[in-house]
Amino acid sequence: MIIDCHGHYTTAPRALENYRQSQIAALNDPSQAPSLSELKISDDQIRESLENAQLKLQRERGTDLTIFSPRASAMAHHIGNAATSLDWSQVCNDLIHRVCTLYPENFAGVCQLPQSPGVAPSSCIGELERCVTELGFVGCNLNPDPSGGHWTSPPLTDRSWYPLYEKMVELDVPAMVHVSSSCNANFHATGAHYINADTTAFMQFLTSDLFRDFPTLKFVIPHGGGAVPYHWGRYRGLAQDLKRPPLNELLLNNVFFDTCVYHLPGIELLLTVIPIDNILFASEMVGAVRGIDPETGHYFDDTKRYVDAVSWLSDPDRHKIYEGNTRRVYSRLERRIPTKVSPQQQTSAQARR
Repeated sequence: MIIDCHGHYTTAPRALENYRQSQIAALNDPSQAPSLSELKISDDQIRESLENAQLKLQRERGTDLTIFSPRASAMAHHIGNAATSLDWSQVCNDLIHRVCTLYPENFAGVCQLPQSPGVAPSSCIGELERCVTELGFVGCNLNPDPSGGHWTSPPLTDRSWYPLYEKMVELDVPAMVHVSSSCNANFHATGAHYINADTTAFMQFLTSDLFRDFPTLKFVIPHGGGAVPYHWGRYRGLAQDLKRPPLNELLLNNVFFDTCVYHLPGIELLLTVIPIDNILFASEMVGAVRGIDPETGHYFDDTKRYVDAVSWLSDPDRHKIYEGNTRRVYSRLERRIPTKVSPQQQTSAQARR
């Protein structure tokens, strides 16, 4: 099985965006806020939004399952207040649940958290628990900067995050560190803000003892880990200068990277520098980069093509990247889609008995 750990519902029916715009327009007059009864999206509309996009690309590219969450740039936690964010998160998460119900073999849900600038992260616990225990989701997306590019929140290692982390550990779900849209003109959202956040989160983890306090807490840093793999020597050196343990001891039991890197040399670098056990296959399709690379004639975000092209990667390591590591990090996947045991594995297991 090939599992893509990073997909967003970027092709949701137009009615979802219309609901959001009505919600935003009503911020100055709450009496005009839209009701859930006004959001009408049929199962056929959901099917139509996926059949010619994510499902079509799954079939064409040879992937099986996408870990699926609401559109990241539309989380926009900086808009409105905590109540606004909760309403919007529940609407988006419920729609992801409907997708996963219609296509249980193609999608597994990850939730958007109702974060809001200046509001304690513990306010997200209820929605996280609802999505995991009632909707069957396998993880969450965690925004380290709900302000939308102004970085007004404490670092991810601050103790204000601890109640949320305690719930994540209790539920056995990881978080993908994922910012949303940028309202700071200095930072283009997908070209700068996303990569900045990935790199910033890693450095916050490096300078803290978070994983001493939460030894089983798991984070996925997307987009290939931002600038981290390219500057791995810098971070090893900084850890040494700061009298921190080596990175493999300090972070690599808890921090993982995906393969949303859109050229073969970048994938080769990632696979050379970062231990294979810490790499999860992902493409983020349909996402930030949707065009065809004129140098290759293939879509930039067809990351399976790059991983397949790494000739020195062994079959066992390729299996880890495509399935094994993701099942280990998103451990609740096993409840939804159990690992298939090959006849050879069955024979081997019987022989050991």
